[in-house]
Amino acid sequence: MGNNNSQLLKGCLEGCVLKIIEIKGEIYGYDILKTLKENGFTTMTEGTLYPLYNRLQKKGMISAVMKKSALGPARKYYSLTADGREMLNRFCESWNHMSTIVNQILNRHLS
Repeated sequence: MGNNNSQLLKGCLEGCVLKIIEIKGEIYGYDILKTLKENGFTTMTEGTLYPLYNRLQKKGMISAVMKKSALGPARKYYSLTADGREMLNRFCESWNHMSTIVNQILNRHLS
């Protein structure tokens, strides 16, 4: 995603991360990155995501727990909180409404 898309990305990324956590349950941060990349966010980096995880955690949207790993140092796993689920639901409603409006205009289905 180029610079022109950075504001759009910021608005969508939190919702996408919350949805991935909802679907996969407790998940390691790097696995969220892999899921985003596998689904089209090919230029996404850990440097973009880890500050986002911290923000979501400070807002109480996700919780984190350190767990031992057989592959090396302990890893931080993220889970969705009740507030995070509520925020995700609001995001989905807003996204569906906005995308319908934008698609109507972009596809010239104006009334």
